[in-house]
Amino acid sequence: MKKLLTTTWLIVGVVLLSCGQKTSLNYSIDLNDRSNDEFKVTLEVQGLSEGNNIYQFAATAPGTYQTMNIGRFVKSFRAFDKKGNEIATKKKGENQWVLTNPKKIAKIEYRVAETWDTPVEEMEMYKMCGTSMEDDHVLFNAHCVIGYPRGMQAEPLTIALAYPEKWKIGTALSKNDQGAYYAKNFDHAVDSPILLGRLSEASADFNGTKVELYTYSKTDKIKSADLLESMSAMLEAANKFVVNFPVDRYTFLFQFEDFNAGAWEHSYSSEYVYIEDDYAVDGGAKITSTAAHEFFHIITPLNIHSEIIQQFNFVTPTPSNHLWLYESTTEWASDMMQVRGGLITLEELLGQLRYKLRVDDYYFDSNYSLTKIAETSFTESGQKQYSNVYYKGAVIINLLDILLLEKSDGKRGMREVVNELSKKYGPEKAFPEDHFFDIFVEMTYPEVADFFAKYVKAAEPLPLEEYYAKVGIRYYPEKTEGEGDEAKVEKFVFEVDTTASEKQLAMRKAWTTNL
Repeated sequence: MKKLLTTTWLIVGVVLLSCGQKTSLNYSIDLNDRSNDEFKVTLEVQGLSEGNNIYQFAATAPGTYQTMNIGRFVKSFRAFDKKGNEIATKKKGENQWVLTNPKKIAKIEYRVAETWDTPVEEMEMYKMCGTSMEDDHVLFNAHCVIGYPRGMQAEPLTIALAYPEKWKIGTALSKNDQGAYYAKNFDHAVDSPILLGRLSEASADFNGTKVELYTYSKTDKIKSADLLESMSAMLEAANKFVVNFPVDRYTFLFQFEDFNAGAWEHSYSSEYVYIEDDYAVDGGAKITSTAAHEFFHIITPLNIHSEIIQQFNFVTPTPSNHLWLYESTTEWASDMMQVRGGLITLEELLGQLRYKLRVDDYYFDSNYSLTKIAETSFTESGQKQYSNVYYKGAVIINLLDILLLEKSDGKRGMREVVNELSKKYGPEKAFPEDHFFDIFVEMTYPEVADFFAKYVKAAEPLPLEEYYAKVGIRYYPEKTEGEGDEAKVEKFVFEVDTTASEKQLAMRKAWTTNL
C-alpha cells in the first residue's frame, strides 16, 4: 500500500507510567507503512533472563473459542543486542520462537500479516477477532500483532503507533502522563481492540459512565451520532437492568464494510463488523439488539468469571464449562433488558424465543448439552455446535429465570442473582471453575441443582410447556393453523393465555417488568 508521509506518533520508550511503574515491554508499530498488508513490529525489551527464552504468539484469545495460531501469520522474526548485533532465533512449533541468548536481547523485530486478506487453508479466523489494514483505516487486535516473552504475560506494556495525522483512534485503552496508550498486561492489551482511520465519533454520559462510539463507514453512510441515538434507550434500560454500570467508560467500535462478520465483546469495549447500507431506523434497532448482548458482557465475564478466564492460557486453548454463563446468560439478558425496558413487546420476545427454538431444531445436534458445547468448543465438531449457546442456551436461561422467580414469589430471578454474583466476585476475583454450579445452587434453591443436571450438564428435552405456563404463556410444540386444504402445521408456537390466573399474571409481570 501507499506509504503516507504525514505521521502522528504515540511516543513510547522505557517510560515512567502514571502508576509509577517502568515497563519492560515497549512495542512500536508503524501504520504509515502499510505495504504488503503487514504490521511492522519492533519490541524494545529489557531485563530478559533464561526463563524468558521463548517468544510466544497467541494460539487463541478470550471470547473466541477458536484456535487461531497467530504464529502462522508471522514473518522475518529477528532479535538484536544493544549494539545492533543479531542474536539467533529459531521457530518452535506453530506459535513460538526460541531466543538463544535472551539476556543480551534489547530489541525484537518482525512482520505479521493482517488476517482479513491473508488466505489460510484451515482455521479461518473470525474477522471481528482479527486484523485489517486498508488505505483509510486499520483494525488492530493485540493478540494478532504482538506476543510476549515466556513468563511476561503479566508484565505492563506500552504500544507506540505511527499513523496518518488526520486519522482518529478509538479504543478503551487509556493514556499515561506522557500521552501514550498502555496496558497493565498482555491480557489487558488483548481485551482492548483499537480502530484507527477515517472515523466518526460520538459520546454521551449514562449515569456517570461515559459511552463512546467510533465508526468506520466505507462510503460514510453511517455515522456514530446516528448509532448513539438508536442505542440510547437500550443503554438506559441496561443501566437499570444491572443497577448502574460497573465501569466508568465504555467504547463501541463499528466497521461497516462489504460483508457481515459479527461482533466481539470485551470488558470495556465491543467491536462490530457489519455490511454497509443506508442508515435506517430498523437497521439501527438490529444493531442495538446485538449491542445489548455485547454490552452485557461488562457483567459476564468482566465481573463474573472463572479462574480459566482470569488466568487465560494463550499457549494452549483451554475451555471453561461455564460458557452457559458467559454467552447464554448474556443473550438472555440482552432480550430481557429490552422487554423490561419497553424497547420490545412481549409478543416480540415470544417471537424471538420461537426463532431460537427453530434454529436449534434445524441446525444443531440435540445431544449436545451446554457443557458439552463448552468442552468441545476448540474442536471441529464443537465449533459446529458452538453458536447454539445463543439459541437453545438463551432459552434454557429463560427457563432458569422463570424457576428462580417462581421459588422467590417473583422477587429474585436470574437478573437479581447475577447482580449478586457480580458484587460477590468482581473483575479481580475469579470463581472456582469446578465448584461454580454448587455455589450458584447454594445462593438459590435445591431445585436449581436438578435443573442444571438435566438442562445444562445434560441435554434432556426442555420443559417448555410446563415452565411457560407458570407465566401465563401457552406453548405448543406443534399446532395446526387453518382448516382443510389451508391447514398448516406450525412448530414452536407461543401464545399469551388470555385466561391466565391471578398467580400466572403476577408471575408474568415479574418476568417481564422486574427492574
